[in-house]
Amino acid sequence: MDHLSFKTISVNKANANKGWVVIDAGDATLGRLASQVANILRGKHKPSFTPNSDCGDNVIVVNADKLRVTGKKLTDKIYLTHSGYPGGQKRINLRDKKAKDSTRVIEHAVKGMLQGNRLGSEQFRNLFVYAGAEHPHAAQQPKAVDLKHL
Repeated sequence: MDHLSFKTISVNKANANKGWVVIDAGDATLGRLASQVANILRGKHKPSFTPNSDCGDNVIVVNADKLRVTGKKLTDKIYLTHSGYPGGQKRINLRDKKAKDSTRVIEHAVKGMLQGNRLGSEQFRNLFVYAGAEHPHAAQQPKAVDLKHL
């Protein structure tokens, strides 16, 4: 067997085979949905996964307003932000954040599961979250993915 014939193929931006995926968040729980979306954005579901390049798919999440959480997270989960000024800390619970904009809840969860560098920011730009069932990306011919089969 010729061991020199096996070459490791690194995927880069030029030869990455990026596709489009639609995920319905209708009955999914927040954490399980976010972790699976983050894996698709990173490209860990592909055999050609390269950890230092953006080789993941573009993900469209629909029905973000029907997302559910378990336990008492609607009232007990707190999102903290700070303006940088003294006394500038703001607290909002999950119920209020979801009522204000349900797409931000999924975006916040997925962003926390991606890398904290330029590559993570680049992968996060491939995420599109919509509150309803309609999305404007029909021209890309996205494939529907069921979360239970991932």
